[in-house]
Amino acid sequence: MSAGSPIKGFHAHLYYDPDEVEIARNFARAASERFKLAVGRFHLEPIGPHPRGSCQLSMSPETFAEFALWAMAARGEMTIFAHGLSGDDLDDHTRYVLWLGSSEPLDLTIFD
Repeated sequence: MSAGSPIKGFHAHLYYDPDEVEIARNFARAASERFKLAVGRFHLEPIGPHPRGSCQLSMSPETFAEFALWAMAARGEMTIFAHGLSGDDLDDHTRYVLWLGSSEPLDLTIFD
């Protein structure tokens, strides 16, 4: 990232339904092994702004570019919502975003 960028890191949220959690676990395991990134909890219900079950992967800006290229093919049919970490939660979830797969509506009211 350039020195003037507000982005200090990234989260990639894997979205899945309860019957797809094993697919998400396998993807997260492969991503963690390949990129040495942190894997969060596997939620089976919507949490925060996320519309369905999700798991958060955390990474540096330097890791994100390579992760995104890999994830485009490795994700299969799974949707991944990725966003920058600037310190402004609303901007992070609306402005600094990337969808791999179909976008889904977020509950942004939690940022009011």
